[in-house]
Amino acid sequence: MSSTIHAIYENGVFRPVEPVDLPDGTAVQFEPRVIAEPSEPPHACMPEGLGKIYEILGRRYSSGHTDTAARHNEHQP
Repeated sequence: MSSTIHAIYENGVFRPVEPVDLPDGTAVQFEPRVIAEPSEPPHACMPEGLGKIYEILGRRYSSGHTDTAARHNEHQP
């Protein structure tokens, strides 16, 4: 099986911009080819609400803490 899958490289991971018809855990091999300008925004193929959620989740947030796990119990009752 051979097909073209469009993806975005973020935080060390290639994330498909559209659903992929492969079972989880399937091994694939590919050669990345950089696209100069995307033909449409990465979330354009998704429903509007879901695209907005992915846009928000894609933004980096810095709390200023290097080890958040160390503060796990800080707000526990």
